[in-house]
Amino acid sequence: MAIKPRLSFWQIWNMSFGYLGIQFGFALQNANVSRIFEQLGAKVEDIPILWVAAPVTGLIIQPIIGHMSDKTWNRLGRRRPYFLVGAILASLALFIMPNSPYLWVAAGMLWVMDASINISMEPFRAFVGDMLPDDQRTSGFAMQSFFIGTGAVIASALPWILSNWLNISNTSVEGMIPPSVKFSFYIGGAIFFLAVLWTILKTKEYPPDELASFDDVKKMESAITAFENRTKISYYKHASLWVVAGALFTYMVYFQNLQKELYVLGVGAIVFALILVLIGLMVQNGNTQNGFVEVIEDLFHMPKTMSQLAIVQFFTWFALFSMWIYTTKAVTSYNYGTTDATSQLYNDGADWVGILFSVYNGAAALIAFLLPVLAKLTNRKITHLIALCVGGLGLISFYFISDPKLLVIPMIGIGFAWASILSMPYAILTGSLPSKKMGVYMGIFNFFIVIPQILAASILGFLVKNIFAGETIYALVLGGLSMIVAGLLTLMVEDKKSQVPQLEK
Repeated sequence: MAIKPRLSFWQIWNMSFGYLGIQFGFALQNANVSRIFEQLGAKVEDIPILWVAAPVTGLIIQPIIGHMSDKTWNRLGRRRPYFLVGAILASLALFIMPNSPYLWVAAGMLWVMDASINISMEPFRAFVGDMLPDDQRTSGFAMQSFFIGTGAVIASALPWILSNWLNISNTSVEGMIPPSVKFSFYIGGAIFFLAVLWTILKTKEYPPDELASFDDVKKMESAITAFENRTKISYYKHASLWVVAGALFTYMVYFQNLQKELYVLGVGAIVFALILVLIGLMVQNGNTQNGFVEVIEDLFHMPKTMSQLAIVQFFTWFALFSMWIYTTKAVTSYNYGTTDATSQLYNDGADWVGILFSVYNGAAALIAFLLPVLAKLTNRKITHLIALCVGGLGLISFYFISDPKLLVIPMIGIGFAWASILSMPYAILTGSLPSKKMGVYMGIFNFFIVIPQILAASILGFLVKNIFAGETIYALVLGGLSMIVAGLLTLMVEDKKSQVPQLEK
């Protein structure tokens, strides 16, 4: 077995630099899309369902791209071709979205933008597993966290910077996007492409044969036995359970005349059941040598560590999506006392939210380099537990703070959580994954980021309207509680530096 070489600080820097651009796209999206939707006429209770495009896109795109990149090798390499294609498409989407003339166009462009960002982003996670030995992976993901934080600081603050430093207007008539937001998206599009291009030009990947040589022979032999003894999945049985659950939930939503976005959950369960039926037919007919079947097979046979982390991720990302959807509305209404999206006061509040988002991302960038130290003093699980609890308390504290300037303090705590969210679960996960399936399992792992986002987009509108009486601040409190639960659940995760991998078919 060959030993995977350790990389220098600057090699890790170069291979992670593309995340600066990727996070520019995500940060502009997270801080401004709800604002764009409102300025194009969306009602507050409709905003979550408009956001559902983003997680649904990730659910579909990431495992496909992961599977494809596992099997790709050309002149650009294994992961880098996907970096490039995603960067080109995402940059174009960033130029187009702020010029959307109608709400439906903006919602469609969010879908396109998120799909493109996912094409670039998913292989970056597998890239760390490919390029770094296990003892450097925490540092590798921490470096990604640094660039994510740095990019998001600048991108989140861009509308405020352009408005306050360059006197570019941050207001407009209803149905039009403010110039400060438009120019922010143009700058973001350019930086996205250039940052990803830097990583493509400065980093070389290991060829498939050399990458395979780093696998432990004994572990590979054990993996063959584990693969041959895989439990056969009764796809029809699973499909029947999902279709019954989906049908009952859909009927309940219809019968009780509940929020229409709740149909997403019921219909999603039925669609998944149909997918399982299709997979069952393929397997029954011996048609197992295709990516569609392999992804679902790998989903049902994920490593134990991954299934444990899935529960942690579920509660973590429900909290984050609550924050991304409702911070602008909560701060402008609860702290600034306005609901008029065309008013100067509202737009001042929305710009301040951009600053708050830049604070938590800036804190994440600085804290990222402290996480490997804290993990060494304790362990990766305890580090993640502490970070999530601090972040959860930060979200809950929004309810108790009336002065918007003081919201900077809890945002630092959220930054601590964000730095850990972007590194610790992946550092724990990669030790349990086989190198030949690093991409597809990273894509499948995204399910447990996406599903809670779909749930949040489906039920938060219902909760805000019917339970919270339109007070969006309670959505942030709920998110804080969810993040603390995620932290406590981290204690149940089995963290092994190496684990017997499973071979691909």
